[in-house]
Amino acid sequence: MRTMNANFTIRDEIREFWSDRAATFDESVGHEIFSEAERRGWQRLIRKHLGAGSGRAALDLACGTAVISHLMHDAGFRVTGLDWSDAMLARARAKARERGADIRFISGDAENTMEPAESYDVITNRHLVWTLVDPRAAFREWFSVLKPGGKVLIVDGNMRRETWVKALQALWTKLSGKAPTSAMSPEMLARHQSIWSRVHFAEGMPAEAVVALLHEAGFENVVVDRNLTDIHWAQARKMGFLRGLDRMAQDRFAISATKPSRA
Repeated sequence: MRTMNANFTIRDEIREFWSDRAATFDESVGHEIFSEAERRGWQRLIRKHLGAGSGRAALDLACGTAVISHLMHDAGFRVTGLDWSDAMLARARAKARERGADIRFISGDAENTMEPAESYDVITNRHLVWTLVDPRAAFREWFSVLKPGGKVLIVDGNMRRETWVKALQALWTKLSGKAPTSAMSPEMLARHQSIWSRVHFAEGMPAEAVVALLHEAGFENVVVDRNLTDIHWAQARKMGFLRGLDRMAQDRFAISATKPSRA
């Protein structure tokens, strides 16, 4: 049930939206992993940018139901998953118990984690940055929490960029009168669009804009990686035809960046 009062902010709305999504979050392709091919793709991406875990401390921000947390744990990292939705954390903890994974979960805000300075070797997040109200503050926070030489790995995309597949979908809807299927109800879709219209990257999130803010926060060696075809192809094979095509056509990327080591 959606809460409305005079003090209900965009941050409250974001938290409540994802809490309401928690019960069905893992049912969607692109959230949970549904094939070993996709799992291998994620493992490749993690090794490429972060190397072997070797017991290093990792903070998975906006961890949701802990999909990335488990991938990091499997790669040998000592993982803390942070999310501000109690409903998401409840499912994350249940999943970890079921799998026997010793992942620590904490409630917190990705823009102000309250974690000690220089306490993590790596930070990960997936589909978080587009939701940030103040990415400058968030990136400064992540810089602070990382140890010198630590790395952040962001997985996201410029979802406002229209693709040729979206145009094809619009034409099909017009001709057939059938709207594209969605994992969300019309009410949830409306809430999603309302939130999207008021966050920092409401007009779009090209990778270059994220890179500029990472540099501004003090990060160096910023790398944009669009070679995610193995992940997206594995996801597309589990989707309907047009949705799968759109997944392959979207501007999705990973960005890694490093906190400078002390001289």
